[in-house]
Amino acid sequence: MDTIKECFDIILKGGKNDSRLAARQVRKLLYSARSGKDIYQDIEDTINKVPREYAKILEEWRQENFVTAISVIYFLHDKEENPDFLFPWLFQLLQHPGGVIRYAAVRMFENEIGPLTVHLRCPDYKQSKLKSERSDRILQSLFLSLNGLLTILWGPEYNKFKYIASLPASPYKSVQMVLSEMEESCGQEYFSHFFS
Repeated sequence: MDTIKECFDIILKGGKNDSRLAARQVRKLLYSARSGKDIYQDIEDTINKVPREYAKILEEWRQENFVTAISVIYFLHDKEENPDFLFPWLFQLLQHPGGVIRYAAVRMFENEIGPLTVHLRCPDYKQSKLKSERSDRILQSLFLSLNGLLTILWGPEYNKFKYIASLPASPYKSVQMVLSEMEESCGQEYFSHFFS
């Protein structure tokens, strides 16, 4: 397991223990001093195939290993022109019954929210107006989609909880965590401006 590609081959085809070890090895490879330039090409190739590969996985433990490994390298995707390319897949993961998978999806959403909100958090940052407008459209769409998902996932049992942290582990809590990150990064006024 000396390359990202080898790790993902083992995650997708190896036995349960080998798959788990390969998923953990991805982080070690990414942050090792000996990782070379080809690691970025492996990452790009892997991320471009994510939804297709995930759809083929039948075992829940393998899904967990795959998503965990992807969440480690996700921030290195080379999709500057299309930063929301995996959002449909991430929405699917937010609704997964497995908490590890949902939490990995939350982390990947958080990785995207940072770059999408840089023009809001750092007004002095020089970014083209076109890029800022595209980021605003993506944020608006994400906000609407997450709120729609909250409506579907909501249950009366959630009324008794005042804070997100106290909610029971569930898809509802995971969506709330992403929305909370958006609100913190954008500011509460940002979304009232869009929907007033």
